[in-house]
Amino acid sequence: MSDSSLKIALVQTELYWKDKTANMAMLEEKVLNLSSVVDLVILPEMFTSGFTMDAREVAEPMNFTTTKWMKQIAAQTRAVVTGSIIIEEKGLFYNRLLWVNPDGKVDFYDKRHLFRMAGEGSHYEMGRERKVFELKGWKIMPQICYDLRFPIWSRNRVKDGELEFDLIIYVANWPSPRISAWDVLLKARSVENLSYSIGVNRIGQDGNDVPYSGHSAAYNFKGDTLVFSDNKEEILYVDLDLDALQEYRTKFPAWMDADGFDLIL
Repeated sequence: MSDSSLKIALVQTELYWKDKTANMAMLEEKVLNLSSVVDLVILPEMFTSGFTMDAREVAEPMNFTTTKWMKQIAAQTRAVVTGSIIIEEKGLFYNRLLWVNPDGKVDFYDKRHLFRMAGEGSHYEMGRERKVFELKGWKIMPQICYDLRFPIWSRNRVKDGELEFDLIIYVANWPSPRISAWDVLLKARSVENLSYSIGVNRIGQDGNDVPYSGHSAAYNFKGDTLVFSDNKEEILYVDLDLDALQEYRTKFPAWMDADGFDLIL
């Protein structure tokens, strides 16, 4: 693996229902005992609570307990740590992905597409901005669960003669009855965007008796499966190669024929 590699840990796990302390203790044990040195650790959506509409009960402000915990974990592992939690800001609630660097810097992305069928839009505010984070020369776009169904939001646009991102990641609580859609769409995002794609989903059953079966995975720019995990507690490791991606984009420049568009937010 060349210096262009990015080493990633995908944490597929059960979650304790609305129990922040138990979830952080469980995840801390897993992450601090990784079997490999990595650059990025990806946790599931709402990893301190499970996918709940009881926002006020479990929300916290920025730079509070969970943010500080993530800073500690990032510093100890020397890796970026990411996953979504419920954040309260000015009386409003957000399903917010935090991107926490080892040096303590925190970026974030708010979930754009709120899951209508669970009433998420009645409890949380919609995100208004696409984000792309940089790590070791990689450009990485974060997304959250239901965002996966909306390819325009995640489309890899051309900016200054280059594609916007090299890797798109999805953190999720995606239920078992619709897991085939997760598999298909996650792979499609890699192919259509000429990028790597990674999805991290939970397992187990939540407090609403909704079952989850994982299927956390990483795909390359051709849609080939790099790693995949079915319904079990597991940390997956994957090394991504930026040189291989750039070489493929040069040999197969389909991105140069992509349709231009503007997003209406």
